[in-house]
Amino acid sequence: MPTTSFPTDAAAWPDFLATTVDARLDHARALVARLKDGSPRTSAEVLDLWNDSDIAIGTASSAAHLLAEVHPDADLRAAAEERAQAAEDLVTELGLDHALWRVLAATDPDGLEPGAVRVRDRVLRDFRRAGVDRSPEDRDRLRALAQRCTELGLEFSRNIRDGVRSIRVRPEQLDGLPEDFRAEHPADEDGLVTLTTEYPDLLPVRTYATDPSVRLALTTEHQRIGWPANEQVLAELLQLRAERATLLGYPDWPTYDAEVKMIGSGSAIADLVERLDGLTAEHAAHDVDVMLARYRQDVPGATAVTAADNLYYDQIIKNEQYDVDSREVREYFRYEAVKPGVLDVVSRLFGIALQRVEAPTWHEDVEVYDVTDDGRAIGRVYLDMHPRAGKFNHAAQFPLVPGIAGRSLPEGTLVCNFPTGLMEHDDVLTFFHELGHLVHEVLGGNQPWAMFSGVATEWDFVEAPSQLLEEWGWDAGVLGSFATNAAGEPIPAALVERMRRADAFGRGAWTRRQLNYTALSYGLHADPPADLATYTADVDARFGPYTPIPETHQYAGFGHLDGYGSAYYTYLWSLVIAKDLRTAFTDGLMDPVVGRRYRDAILAPGGSADAAELVERFLGRPSSFEAFEAWLAEGTVRP
Repeated sequence: MPTTSFPTDAAAWPDFLATTVDARLDHARALVARLKDGSPRTSAEVLDLWNDSDIAIGTASSAAHLLAEVHPDADLRAAAEERAQAAEDLVTELGLDHALWRVLAATDPDGLEPGAVRVRDRVLRDFRRAGVDRSPEDRDRLRALAQRCTELGLEFSRNIRDGVRSIRVRPEQLDGLPEDFRAEHPADEDGLVTLTTEYPDLLPVRTYATDPSVRLALTTEHQRIGWPANEQVLAELLQLRAERATLLGYPDWPTYDAEVKMIGSGSAIADLVERLDGLTAEHAAHDVDVMLARYRQDVPGATAVTAADNLYYDQIIKNEQYDVDSREVREYFRYEAVKPGVLDVVSRLFGIALQRVEAPTWHEDVEVYDVTDDGRAIGRVYLDMHPRAGKFNHAAQFPLVPGIAGRSLPEGTLVCNFPTGLMEHDDVLTFFHELGHLVHEVLGGNQPWAMFSGVATEWDFVEAPSQLLEEWGWDAGVLGSFATNAAGEPIPAALVERMRRADAFGRGAWTRRQLNYTALSYGLHADPPADLATYTADVDARFGPYTPIPETHQYAGFGHLDGYGSAYYTYLWSLVIAKDLRTAFTDGLMDPVVGRRYRDAILAPGGSADAAELVERFLGRPSSFEAFEAWLAEGTVRP
């Protein structure tokens, strides 16, 4: 049965935090005290107690982090954020606990089952990386640094979450936008329409608004989210991470961070940036040149394409040169049909069932599904899919309860910001992407060790399964199973094929933009600059496919700089792997045999084996760049 039971009474939420978070953190502290009480224990018994504390901390931390991002009450979000800080602080404290370290270090791997040996190795590695073997003075400083970094990370995310901006325009300035969008945005008593930087407004405006001043105004506000508050927050966070790395004996934060990832080293990130630079520069330049030429047909003398223009001219070019009208496409993607359709596709592919159940949640819009496998319950998932004030304003999967074999079923949450009506095709791809994380959380959540439960592989692999699942959003048979227009007609296969051909255009520029973020994420951490804006401008000048918009500070709203740190490269690294994994589906994406083999080889093991080993099990060989390079080269093929 599911572990979590949310309150039905709004007044009971503080008690929920006390019993779900505080009590579990106290239980973890009690378990650690037992570990250090001097009682004789076998190595297996020590690791079992460690695992129990890991489960308690993981459950408490996950609930706190989730509610800090999604609960509708600001006071409750603040209280949850305090608990999230407490959970992170406890992890820091344990990692620097010299007496606890000695207990774990005294264990003997001989006679332990392989999973326990792997846990022992990882725990001792993490103790070392925390600095437990440093001097007492250094440990005190490392503790203070880690706690302050947690505070800054939470503040950075809060400023982005609460930093929604808006503009007001005249109704006629909505020309080009779909009729359903205009109907949902009536003029106020002043005769003006409010547009916010939330995705259901931002993406349609950037894609369809014919008035360039409207596109520019809203895009500019979006690129100012988190600023100026996050300017100093980020500067301090970068400096403190650098100090932590130096104290621990590493030359910089990327070197420290990459040690436990597939890529292995900070220098390998720099090498990846250079390799992708060579692969993408020419493709991106061609894409932008095509956009600029089309822009000049509307605005003679236009000199540059910015982020306020690229989505608009991308869809214009795809309409005129590839016969793909985005307005026609979106008519087939009604949220009320997309949601069950996407869930059904994933259910059939992986041999699971999702059954809607009634259960208390933090908001009335949240839906709850039990996940079963051949009638056997294997997890529970929550879908929080639409924007609201104070809610996390991107898209992500948040773990809630770690799945522990024989003890607890995995629980996870999909947090998105989709419109309730017609969706863009990009929204559908995002749905598949985030559902890839959620399925990974559930199917990988039957481990005996909390450390390996769910999405617990190396962090630069976690995006590969989700990026692979996006491929199903481009398949005519898959889309035809749920994408219908108002008349109930399925999306034509010929239209999907044109969409696929059109998608090749702009691929170089899109990949280059991801490289831009990658280089920024890495560079900010490799050598934290004194002037964030100037450094960002320099990175944009080298890697940015589009001309930056003046007086914006996009780094202040770059949320991945908290959770991913120097590792935004993860997206491109994982994309290379995802394109390679795709090659195994030679008989169609809905091949149940390959789908099951993929489930068993990649998803079900969670973090119980290294990601490279999982990939090689599935493909029968190590991963390579070949499929990714072929995919990128498709962008050079013109209609």
